[in-house]
Amino acid sequence: MQESEIILVDDDLETHALLSGMLSQCCGKMLIYPLGELAVSALENSAPDLILLAMRIPDMDGIQLCGWLKQNPRTKKIPVIFLSAVDDTESKVRAFDAGAVDYVTKPFHFPELRARIALHLRLSILQDRLETQRLVERKIRELSEAQQATIFAMARLAEQRDGDTGEHLERVREYCRLLAERLGDASPYAPHILPEFVECIQHASPLHDIGKVAIPDSILLKPRRLTPAEFAVMKTHTVIGAENLQKVYNHYSGNAFVGMGIAIALYHHERWDGAGYPDGLTGRNIPLSARIMALADFYDALRSDRCYRVGLDHGRVRTMVLRGEGTHFDPVVVQAFLDSEEKFRQHVYPVDLGLVRT
Repeated sequence: MQESEIILVDDDLETHALLSGMLSQCCGKMLIYPLGELAVSALENSAPDLILLAMRIPDMDGIQLCGWLKQNPRTKKIPVIFLSAVDDTESKVRAFDAGAVDYVTKPFHFPELRARIALHLRLSILQDRLETQRLVERKIRELSEAQQATIFAMARLAEQRDGDTGEHLERVREYCRLLAERLGDASPYAPHILPEFVECIQHASPLHDIGKVAIPDSILLKPRRLTPAEFAVMKTHTVIGAENLQKVYNHYSGNAFVGMGIAIALYHHERWDGAGYPDGLTGRNIPLSARIMALADFYDALRSDRCYRVGLDHGRVRTMVLRGEGTHFDPVVVQAFLDSEEKFRQHVYPVDLGLVRT
């Protein structure tokens, strides 16, 4: 409070003397201007913390001056308190309509005036802090969105190496969202699935196969079944993807979607029964995000055309998902799929249009 600067715009000498003595003891520095034009000139070069403004000053109406203050970008946020000997409703309404935060009548009761000034100074400080926080949050959001866009572009490049045009990433992102929302609505996992989790898995899911960028074309694009040795190389895309995302996370440790992306990239080929890779995790030892991704990726991979086979219809893939319940997939996630399958079915694939490759 001691650092506050207050401007008084009033030509009444008695008010000058009274407020100078009272406010200098508790509210910091006070500058006095008997004319509106002098105050305007001063405000062009500096911005006080609060303005005390008389309703009537010799060279202009106080309401007029307040209107100018609220239209000027430099001064529009400065709280204005009107001082007046007139205690009528019409004057108060005019003052508040002009943008004032308070209206105090003469003769002043000093403890009341001091309390009102202190209140509006605190409110002004809090408002500045809130606006600063909003600015910081916006900048963080913009940075996060830029990071997401950059990493998503990298993920698309990895997908395009095996002939995908990027629709796979968009679809699995949507499938992960559907499954996560359903699990959050009604499932044993609901207490752990907050809106932040749903948003995060949408951003993280496209990172699942980012490690494929390091897999040789001779393996990634092979139109026939891989040999055991080739499959061993293919499986390394999980570790490669996670290791590279970890390097990103080391620099941006607060980025939740990159953190989840590491778990998804590393574990989306794990199986509920422990027969998956790279670590052979079982059941709930597999991160929930990876369990969701496993089903979403499985569904889309079988529905889509690949260089080595034609995509399958929804019914056949649904049957295969059910066969994998409790072995490949978490039974709770499978139930969420069944509860949402009409929304899965709404995505149209070439096989649904009769565009089957020969």
